[in-house]
Amino acid sequence: MTELAQQKCQPCQSGASPITAEEITALQAKIPDWNLLEYEGIPRLQKLYKFANFQGAIAFTNAVGEAAEKEGHHPALLTEWGKVTVSWWTHDVGGLHQNDLIMAARTDDIYRKFGSKTPSFSVAEDGLTFLAK
Repeated sequence: MTELAQQKCQPCQSGASPITAEEITALQAKIPDWNLLEYEGIPRLQKLYKFANFQGAIAFTNAVGEAAEKEGHHPALLTEWGKVTVSWWTHDVGGLHQNDLIMAARTDDIYRKFGSKTPSFSVAEDGLTFLAK
């Protein structure tokens, strides 16, 4: 796990300020494969991850979703056959917060755990939970 991914997300309250351009530059150096873009006037981090098939893409999506739920900080996820686009930004600050960069680093760590293998999983009895094998 990278140094940035090991950091703890901090609660973000409405009215808080987004991180500065200088802070973004310093932290983005730790996640160089992420693209900084602006959509609807809001800066976001975005990255495309590739997989061998839809099963790998959906399993990765679920793993990122689980990590996001644990932190209470959720990305935009676009899952397609063989690829997932992940976008991080913080609604409450109308831009980027340090939590976004932490979660981007964690997303990279999740992807590294998948490697080039297609993960296998089973569905739990509740029909909603995916269990990695």
